[in-house]
Amino acid sequence: MSNPVSDLILDFQGLVADVPDLVQPLIVALAGAVPFIEGEGAAAIGILGGIPPVVAALAGAIGNLLCVAVVVMASSRVRTAVTTRRGAVEKPTSARRAKFEKAYHRYGTPGVSLLGPLLLPTQFTAAALTSTGVPPMRVLAWQAAAIVLWTTVITLIITGVIRAVA
Repeated sequence: MSNPVSDLILDFQGLVADVPDLVQPLIVALAGAVPFIEGEGAAAIGILGGIPPVVAALAGAIGNLLCVAVVVMASSRVRTAVTTRRGAVEKPTSARRAKFEKAYHRYGTPGVSLLGPLLLPTQFTAAALTSTGVPPMRVLAWQAAAIVLWTTVITLIITGVIRAVA
């Protein structure tokens, strides 16, 4: 049985190999915008596809960050619309929401942003942070830090493994 995420990763790797060199970073950036692939997965796809590690990392991180920025801005607008609506009633907190809020109160925006990619895509974490009222620019700043951190770490690991095997 095939895994949709694995199939998507293989599709992106094949696409990177099939397009001209100048277009390859754009494919990596598109992969970075996909939840669960993220900047770090996109960088790995690019590196394995033959793109220089720095170019692959930058493209993956930029694609991921642009997608997160769209999610944060949209979430912020939705939150504003909901909270300013007259007679807005608070919904009961779901178990998932309660778990997120507990982590948020324990680790704050920096901790949730930096540790979040271990559990959830950055897009989901960013939307959750924004929906709780964290200012959008604060969310974007910490999500950018997390994207750069994780993309750099995975890029260095992949590059090191490739050099060790070669």
